[in-house]
Amino acid sequence: MTTETTENQPVWDDGFWTAFPSLQGTVTTGTCVIGLGGSGLTVIEELLARGEAVVGLDASDVAAGAAGRNGGFLLAGAYDFYHDAVRKHGRDRALAIYHATLVEMQRIAEAAPATVRFVGSRRIAADEWEVGDCRAQMEAMQADGLACEWYEAADGVGLTFPEDASFNPLARCRVLARKAAQAGAQLYGHSPVTAVQGTRVETAEGTVHCRRVIVAIDGRLEVILPELTGRVRTARLQMLATAPTTEITVPCPMYYREGYEYWQQLPSGSLTIGGFRDQGGPGEWSLDARPMAPVQELLEAFVRTHLGVSAPITHRWAACAGYTESGLPVLEQVREGVWALGGYSGTGNVIGALSGRAVVAAALDDNPAPARVLHGPQWRATVTGGRG
Repeated sequence: MTTETTENQPVWDDGFWTAFPSLQGTVTTGTCVIGLGGSGLTVIEELLARGEAVVGLDASDVAAGAAGRNGGFLLAGAYDFYHDAVRKHGRDRALAIYHATLVEMQRIAEAAPATVRFVGSRRIAADEWEVGDCRAQMEAMQADGLACEWYEAADGVGLTFPEDASFNPLARCRVLARKAAQAGAQLYGHSPVTAVQGTRVETAEGTVHCRRVIVAIDGRLEVILPELTGRVRTARLQMLATAPTTEITVPCPMYYREGYEYWQQLPSGSLTIGGFRDQGGPGEWSLDARPMAPVQELLEAFVRTHLGVSAPITHRWAACAGYTESGLPVLEQVREGVWALGGYSGTGNVIGALSGRAVVAAALDDNPAPARVLHGPQWRATVTGGRG
């Protein structure tokens, strides 16, 4: 592999950030939120809007996991392509999810406007089968009035989605964290949770007593809440970035081979790319969030041969994300007073924020409607131990 200039640092990190202190001693609050990524910070935003006292904890730092180490795509819809979502979840729910994500993308942009660029996105087919699948997706979307256009150019054949966006995921989370702290939330970094006992949360050096706990993490969700083992599984996602280049121009986020590879070009000219999780072997189902040679070599080869970019590699990084069999997130009360959300299957930027708003609506407002957009009319805000 080409020698990189950073060690597991995402290209999004500009180095200008002061971490929150760790939790020391005992604090009492209304709600304890575990996880300071995009979904956890959305939960905190919603709680503060309701006048709730909040303590937020993170094992490392704000968006130090997948929330600040992903590809920077804001995509409408569920994990599955729209026509697949219709087949799996029914047309009404697939369409409701799509519309809800479009609204959520606007809210994300309004909350952190300098971090978002509405430039659309593209799906590029890797073979003839995928060309046909793109046609099926376009037909389904256009039949339901969703923006989707056929695309053919030198870089491939596929679809353009004009309402999607690109953003800096780490900068967005840091904006949300600053706003939350200014609004009165007590936020603590470098405070890994060692136990959730009822509504008491233990860390290495502190304890939170509260009325409810909301565990809002993606990767490692099954570690904090073992009852979710088998329903959510953690995978390592890997990325790299090049130095700024003019060798190609990438106008918007691109995804290829059914989304297994994804790349974009930043305003600086740097190219960022992730993927090949499925070709890295079973070891990519891992809690280890370090970049590893097999996948990094595949990514670099793709940059050099498929994209034709020779600019030096400047960043290599990885993160852990949770996956579910259905592709829909975990969103439920797993114990009395303890709620879980995560398992976004690689689509947590928008779906995670939706899930965060839904869990607060259910837990504080006794309003199941937002959760039912994602999980259907059968969803119940009760302790079931089964699918939410």
